[in-house]
Amino acid sequence: MAAAFAITAEGGYGAASVGAIASRAGVAAGTLYRHFASKGELFVVLFRRVCGREVVAMRRAAEDVASGPERIVAVLDTFARRALQHPRLAWALLAEPLDPLVEAERLAYRRAYRALLSELLRSAVDDGALPEQDPDLTAAALVGAVGEALVGPLAPGADVDATALLPELRALVSRAIGTAVPR
Repeated sequence: MAAAFAITAEGGYGAASVGAIASRAGVAAGTLYRHFASKGELFVVLFRRVCGREVVAMRRAAEDVASGPERIVAVLDTFARRALQHPRLAWALLAEPLDPLVEAERLAYRRAYRALLSELLRSAVDDGALPEQDPDLTAAALVGAVGEALVGPLAPGADVDATALLPELRALVSRAIGTAVPR
């Protein structure tokens, strides 16, 4: 798994062939096939590990902030910052064309991100910290908007100034949830 992670972080899903992963791990390709029936199955496990860590990081970001609206901004800011720190890996997780089995896992984690945001939005609306809104719809829109906003900057060869992008994303999220938080 460490070899698959390293190769994906360096060159994306396309660069992470079974042969390249096996070579990096110091084993024969057949050895990988004893544990995984396909590259797709190996990447489902990799996705679960990496995306699971992202959900934990996003939850921690929410716990570190006092107010409901600021929690939502902090969660999405954490997601974007972490993606921009590892752009090739984030590109593979968010946008790179994948095996259908892995694509299903990508969608499962988008649902997990939406569920976390929906929970935070619902709490902030119930507390009166945000205007009335459909937390599920807003969460889905935010996951889609932030993910789409990152696709170009994360694409191979992109040269993005995160110091300019992150404040704009925070402002977008604030406007979308009904607050006006300074950048």
